Amino acid sequence: MSKMKLSEFSFDLPEELVAEYPSENRDEARLMVLHRSTGKIEHKLFKDVLSYFDEGDVMIRNNTRVFPARMYGNKEKTGAKIEVFLLRELNRESLLWDVLVDPARKIRIGNKLYFGEDDSLVAEVIDNTTSRGRTLRFLFDGPYEDFKAKITELGETPLPKYIKREVEASDEERYQTIFAKEEGAVAAPTAGLHFSRELLKRLELKGINFAEVTLHVGLGTFRSVEVEDLTKHKMDSEQVIISEEAVQIVNEAKRNKKRVCAIGTTSMRSIETSVSTDGMLKPFDGWTNKFIFPPYEFSIADSLITNFHTPLSTLLMMISAFCGHELMIKAYQEAIKEKYRFYSYGDAMLII
Repeated sequence: MSKMKLSEFSFDLPEELVAEYPSENRDEARLMVLHRSTGKIEHKLFKDVLSYFDEGDVMIRNNTRVFPARMYGNKEKTGAKIEVFLLRELNRESLLWDVLVDPARKIRIGNKLYFGEDDSLVAEVIDNTTSRGRTLRFLFDGPYEDFKAKITELGETPLPKYIKREVEASDEERYQTIFAKEEGAVAAPTAGLHFSRELLKRLELKGINFAEVTLHVGLGTFRSVEVEDLTKHKMDSEQVIISEEAVQIVNEAKRNKKRVCAIGTTSMRSIETSVSTDGMLKPFDGWTNKFIFPPYEFSIADSLITNFHTPLSTLLMMISAFCGHELMIKAYQEAIKEKYRFYSYGDAMLII
């Protein structure tokens, strides 16, 4: 297979197919089922995923939890409104955070930003990390728990920018998987959003096992690829934890020739980051900047649940690597024709 170019991942997506809201019930989004061996495409509801898995099969889910990362503040003196997006905590002791600011041109080192109606939280800009990025030091007296409660109170659910509406109260719950527990993501692992408590119960009753990994989704997941030669694209690093327990569940299924399904591209990236020489999963605690694009040999999972992704995105490239480029193109043409809903709050695809 020849080296793939960025332009091969371009397609026209009608704007009305971008989902502004989630489906009414989590497990009733639509589900396209893609059979890699035959190229067959089926149209189902997400809860029908149950019929494609059997006792002893394993699903790998990302248990990261989204924190309310988007905050609005005012600049000292001018009072200009500044949006601050908390990317990650750099140092807990000194309350240092890596953030994006918008509009970036207005913010200089030394500027103070005030948050909350009573300006109860103050931060100082201490470093310019990138064109849009900054390092902030929050000036807060009191225990860390109080500080964390304060930013949780002032922050809002970081819905992706392409969702043009205001954040609503329901988003706080719906933009979070029901198995989210390890806080640290700035975006939801969206394939997991389709699992309802009822569906999880039914899967468990059928004997399907779940392995949990943690990948704290950063904004790098959404960063567009700007180089035609994909080998030149650099992914931002994201934190990944794969426990011994998860490893045992997955490797046992592999040894028993059971199906192993990655729920979402983040789970897939996590497990492909930590593969032993004999093609088994191994524990991991660190950072990954793994970028999966065709041609690529997958080692761990033989099926994947994912949403419908943007043109030119690294996520689309992974899908192409997993199901084959021509089949991906065919599936996406079909999705547009059948008016599937795209992106974070959109419909799902199962590739088997």
